[in-house]
Amino acid sequence: MKYAFSLIICMAFFLCFTSCSKKESKGDNKESVGLFPVVLGGKTGFVNRDGKLVINPQFDDARNFYDGLALISNGGKAGYIDKEGKNIINPQFDVAGDFSNGLAAVSTGGKWGYIDKEGKYIINPQFDNARNFSNGFAMVSSGGKVGYIDKEGKNIINPQFDDARDFYNGLAAVRTGGKWGFINQEGKYIINPEFDNVRNFSDGFAVVNTGGKAGYIDKEGKSMISPQFDVAGDFSDGLAVVTTSNKMGYIDKKGNYIINPQFDVGSDFSDGLAAVSTGGKWGYIDKTGKYIINPQFDNVRNFSHGFAVVSSVGKVGYIDKEGKYVINPQFDNMDNFFDGLAKVTVSNKTGYIDKDGKYIWNLSN
Repeated sequence: MKYAFSLIICMAFFLCFTSCSKKESKGDNKESVGLFPVVLGGKTGFVNRDGKLVINPQFDDARNFYDGLALISNGGKAGYIDKEGKNIINPQFDVAGDFSNGLAAVSTGGKWGYIDKEGKYIINPQFDNARNFSNGFAMVSSGGKVGYIDKEGKNIINPQFDDARDFYNGLAAVRTGGKWGFINQEGKYIINPEFDNVRNFSDGFAVVNTGGKAGYIDKEGKSMISPQFDVAGDFSDGLAVVTTSNKMGYIDKKGNYIINPQFDVGSDFSDGLAAVSTGGKWGYIDKTGKYIINPQFDNVRNFSHGFAVVSSVGKVGYIDKEGKYVINPQFDNMDNFFDGLAKVTVSNKTGYIDKDGKYIWNLSN
């Protein structure tokens, strides 16, 4: 079970794909406020899109803004600031999460509860672990069991599961007795626990593992593609990447191979292209399996909004969908663009660039 984020901020650059990997969650929900955390002289502050320092470096650590507030830490305690840098909730928590749906999960004395944007406890600290609220529910654990609460702290589904995941499209994956199934928001089993492992539903199908093989079920639990793959990924753009005999290919929703297994590693389709690796190099194919960008990179990310982060000879840059460098490889690490800027790292110093590759905030540490 993944719980609310601690304030320790891990921004390690994720380039290398794992087999058929895809986020189980909906991704990063950073708020577009035009403010970006920077470190200067060992302290963190915030700059705007023009690179102007608008919140002076004064925090030991800081995250991006969520729901109008940013999580910060000073002296080993976590608190929250507004867009002007004002302490809205003074640092007082041992561990804390970002705000979501108007509440934030916080921990003090080893127990988790939830506060509102004024710092008032809406749900007193009582849980061993807790996640952010999503669609009115939050996953919590007590006594080694996992359940779900509403925003008043009432047990909607009593802690009873050995492991569980957030609700997604009305269903949540839960594990009990070593097997996974799916429940609805009333806690009723829609699909009985009978699988060794599962993934969330995507495009109407969920990956399930049984007997060492992966297949797909629909939302009624009916087997749509029998377990036959060594590894299977979510359906995306109508195709799913699967592994058999150590090679990856792509199937449609009937289980037919559209692109035969031939790649060492492959990613989901995104923006009409999928990143694939063969012979230790990465390139991009279209839905017919044709290379649009030949294998040439050491590592890559999926395309997003027409661009992709790639790595070559130890340096990172940005390409377009024709494989042309928009920003030449020159960075040690590089985040995806967000709100018009991308965070880059060179020799343990960080900065921000715009989409032309121009530094908006020069490298600093």
